[in-house]
Amino acid sequence: MGRRLGQHFLTDPRILDRIVDAIRPDRRDVVIEIGAGAGSLTRRLVPRVGRVIAIERDRALVSRVTHEWAPTRERAQEGYLPANLTLVAADALNCDWQALVADPSDPSRTPPFKVVGNIPYAITSPLIEKALEPPAPALVVFLVQRDVAERVAAHSASKSYGALSVGVQAVASVERLFAVKAGSFSPPPRVESALLRLVPLVKPLISAAERTNFRRFVTTLFSQRRKQLQRILRSALGMTRSEVDRVVSELALDPACRPEVLAPEELVRLFRATGR
Repeated sequence: MGRRLGQHFLTDPRILDRIVDAIRPDRRDVVIEIGAGAGSLTRRLVPRVGRVIAIERDRALVSRVTHEWAPTRERAQEGYLPANLTLVAADALNCDWQALVADPSDPSRTPPFKVVGNIPYAITSPLIEKALEPPAPALVVFLVQRDVAERVAAHSASKSYGALSVGVQAVASVERLFAVKAGSFSPPPRVESALLRLVPLVKPLISAAERTNFRRFVTTLFSQRRKQLQRILRSALGMTRSEVDRVVSELALDPACRPEVLAPEELVRLFRATGR
């Protein structure tokens, strides 16, 4: 079942416990688990938080977890689950997370929540993007491919720093917590993984309305990362020489620098100064 959807189930109990620890669990927490799979992480979350909403797109796995949790065959047929656990058979990318955590007595009220998951490598970037959309969760803990974790957490001027780094760091603080060997999964993936913790910024560097254009802007810059900034602004963004001179002067930037040396704060100022 897992192999059919490209899933790799985390089976190492020590790593599973460390993931739960990483969300800073509290008995009052509402936690959305992305990609519940066979329920290994779910079983560790339920006793440590107030409410777990586990999303899994594979309906066969949802049924399996429900039956395995039930103490008897009869209870399984009744759909028995712990009182603080809700299993949702859905694609996490396409469902409304805020609606899932909304207060049943007042659907307009979305309580604070956290997000955790061993997420599929193929949809890592879209899931990170969705997780950080406002109203954002209190924190996000994702187990991802190791090279993706390095890119998200990379600092300016480093080899891994790029559009993904900037896009995430403009709206959240990033911690790369620890690496996870392929042998901790069944079946083992071909690459190593790493745990990321993202905490949305109280004051993001960019507004919600700017996100799409800012993402397009930094993607354009880093697609030509070996070129000088002045050349990219002219060739890719269509700015005139005088416009480029004015902008880099106002921002005190080196026109001969490359995008990879600019911190997220500098790139946000450049984005706004160019009017893009």
